[in-house]
Amino acid sequence: MQRFLPFLEWLSDYNKRWLSRDLFAGLTVGVILIPQGMAYAMIAGLPPVYGLYASLIPLVVYAFLGTSRQLALGPVAMDSLLVAAGLGTLTITGSENYIAMAIFIAFMVGTIQLFLGVFRMGFLVNFLSKPVISGFTSAAALIIIFSQVKHLLGVDIQNSNHFHELLTNAFVKVPETNPFDLAIGIGGIIIILALKWWNRKIPGILFVVIFGIMAVYFLKLPMHGVNIVGEIPTGLPHFQVPRIHLKSALEVWPIALTLALVGYLEAISIGKSIEEKNREETVDANKELIALGASNMVGSFFQAYNVTGSFSRSAIHNSAGAKTPISLLFSALTVLVTLLFLTPLFYYLPNAVLASIIMVSVYGLIDVAYPKSLWKYRKEELIILLITFLTTLFIGIPEGVVVGTLLSLLLMVYKTSKPHFVELGKIENSEYYKNVDRFGSAVNVREDLLILRFDAQLYFGNKNFFKKELVKFIQRKGSALKCVILNAESINYIDSSAALMLVQVIADMHERGLQFYIAGAIGPTRDIIFTSGISDALDKKYLFVQTKEAVNYFDHTTIPSEVSARVAYENRRRKIDD
Repeated sequence: MQRFLPFLEWLSDYNKRWLSRDLFAGLTVGVILIPQGMAYAMIAGLPPVYGLYASLIPLVVYAFLGTSRQLALGPVAMDSLLVAAGLGTLTITGSENYIAMAIFIAFMVGTIQLFLGVFRMGFLVNFLSKPVISGFTSAAALIIIFSQVKHLLGVDIQNSNHFHELLTNAFVKVPETNPFDLAIGIGGIIIILALKWWNRKIPGILFVVIFGIMAVYFLKLPMHGVNIVGEIPTGLPHFQVPRIHLKSALEVWPIALTLALVGYLEAISIGKSIEEKNREETVDANKELIALGASNMVGSFFQAYNVTGSFSRSAIHNSAGAKTPISLLFSALTVLVTLLFLTPLFYYLPNAVLASIIMVSVYGLIDVAYPKSLWKYRKEELIILLITFLTTLFIGIPEGVVVGTLLSLLLMVYKTSKPHFVELGKIENSEYYKNVDRFGSAVNVREDLLILRFDAQLYFGNKNFFKKELVKFIQRKGSALKCVILNAESINYIDSSAALMLVQVIADMHERGLQFYIAGAIGPTRDIIFTSGISDALDKKYLFVQTKEAVNYFDHTTIPSEVSARVAYENRRRKIDD
């Protein structure tokens, strides 16, 4: 049962002393989750209460199915922005239809994640490379920050998912700035940053919320045009099946797929990083997909939009001493009490405070250190990062992910189509064979022997490169060359196209009176050699475990003449034809 219900693993070993830690961590995260959830719902274009709905049922589901002990689930800024970006491209009339589509997207995200988890397809997230994630995240953070400028200025600014449009729209509205909203927003940012700098354990977000509500209430700031959250419905979300339409599914599936993969990547990366920090191994990639999928699917039946792991709240959750996912139940309980009894307290919460919370929360997502390191060591990956960053900023958020991923795959294909292919020589007074270009005079290079190492799988994309470079190496040696040894230690796969090419290369060498040996082939590669026809063109005695064995065999064996080599070649060709 533990395979299907991960909570049984930690529940059977639960220590009573952990309860106080889980209680404190859960309440701490719950207090922060309430204002953050409302703020992130605003990013998604939803009423603030839907951020609370998303912070309730999904947490309970994950507590029983999740494999990370410290991951804090709930609404996050990145996914909220993706929801707004996806729905912004559709023609939706009325707030009710907009809310229904956001909930339907959560259902689709959960369905996709559950499907990927059941069929153990979590590896797909590996195609989102670090440069793509860094560029996308940094650009999305800037878009989120500038999308909140309207609340900071207290003016109505047209929303957009394009950075330049947000900047232009905000600049035009600057003269209409409400000084009270601006003062509250700037003050909120300063207080949060100051408390974080002074003591990270102090919940600065909670202080800012209390300060904002009290300032608005006692100073009667709504009379001065300060925008407030207003009435938040009291009570729990009711059960309702998401409105499912084929047309809607066809329209939103690209954004749902993006959310499913990005959300999973966020959750698994947070879970793994905390796991390494705590020196424990509990996170299971495919079970995490199932847990996230179930959380989103079940949550969508209770009016929750999509959720995933939060970087900031997970760090607080861990530092507060959370030992098991029971802490998430206490966080959900905090939200539950708020929905039942405390929502009237948030009536006077100014939008500028929520904007300040969002701005400070997402500012840390802007990654500067990683691009700097790429500038020093990986300039081609820096180009991918910058293209992803600019595409996300100025063209679109989903487009940025797609373009960046495609460029990463193209770079990977290009790198594997022209891999490292070098000549090896023996280091003096040793049994090691190393790259002659790298080790120079330290290696001994022979005229009658060519030892080569190909550092990649051999497939249709690089077979022509292999053959072309091989010919160049042979021509450099000249007429003195008698034997070619291929060091295959780094070749972990040979496809059918490359196998046919290799058979032809071996035959051509035998026609020219050259011997061809393969050394160091690992098990899977040897299997391919024996099943793809290569062994018909190359006798088993020319396969060696180590390069030195191939060299010794060459040195102690009479090299067949050109005539005998051609006869051997013809015999092998007859075997292949037969």
